[in-house]
Amino acid sequence: MDFLYQYLWFFFFYAFLGWCSEVCFAAIKNGCFVNRGFLNGPYCPIYGFGVCIVVFCLTPLEDNVAMLFIGSVIVASALEFVTGFLLEKLFHQKWWDYSHVPFNIGGYICPLFSLLWGLACVFIFKFIHPLTVKLVSVIPHALGVPLLCIMCIGIFTDLAATVSTVLKLNQKLRRLDELAARMRAASDDIGSALSDRTLTLAARGAERRSRRAEKAAACAQEDAARRAAREKAVQRRNAALRELKAANEELLSTYHFGQRRLLRAFPHMRSVHHAEALEQMKQRLRNLKK
Repeated sequence: MDFLYQYLWFFFFYAFLGWCSEVCFAAIKNGCFVNRGFLNGPYCPIYGFGVCIVVFCLTPLEDNVAMLFIGSVIVASALEFVTGFLLEKLFHQKWWDYSHVPFNIGGYICPLFSLLWGLACVFIFKFIHPLTVKLVSVIPHALGVPLLCIMCIGIFTDLAATVSTVLKLNQKLRRLDELAARMRAASDDIGSALSDRTLTLAARGAERRSRRAEKAAACAQEDAARRAAREKAVQRRNAALRELKAANEELLSTYHFGQRRLLRAFPHMRSVHHAEALEQMKQRLRNLKK
């Protein structure tokens, strides 16, 4: 129990510290506050899990800085790869992408950040973790256990809400893609109808010139009726297209809880199945921010 108690405190402490680091980095980069991380609360679980795994696996190497650094690079990179891979397979989104960085592996990890994680872990081992151990040791169990229970309930509730948000986001992206396909089809129908009408009128004009005068009037009446029918069809298609555009605008203008935060927290997120719709949403958010 003491082992679980201690590592739960390590997890929450480093998850919070990781969130603070991400917020500071985003503030420097963007000039504003961005609630970074997959969950809504002030914690990034990947940092908590990462440091706990590193501490558990590499404590025997803490006196050998070189081996500690190499082990940290391997463990942190493996965790980042597995986390990115699982998130993509589970939610069909690529939450971060190192594809633009040389020698990346699947866009999930890259040498530059792996080395940075290694340095960060060595720094934590040598300077931060000893203080963390002392801090946890002075927390009375009578207070620490209820606090951990409350924090665990909070993070699991947050996880459930975030998963629901992501699933609704995927539904929204699918709907946007469906509307885009229907709008393209409606636009093609209108363009095809106008093109057919133009060609038909040109053909009829040539035909009328070759006919006798008494048949020209009947042909003109027939063409007028056909034009009226085509115009009504075009009007119906235009009305349907306007409805589709209105539905598309409504989807782009409304967000379920947390969706806007996720899009801002992961500006390089890519959708596996609905890339165009996701870029459309991200562009709308960028326009709103201006």
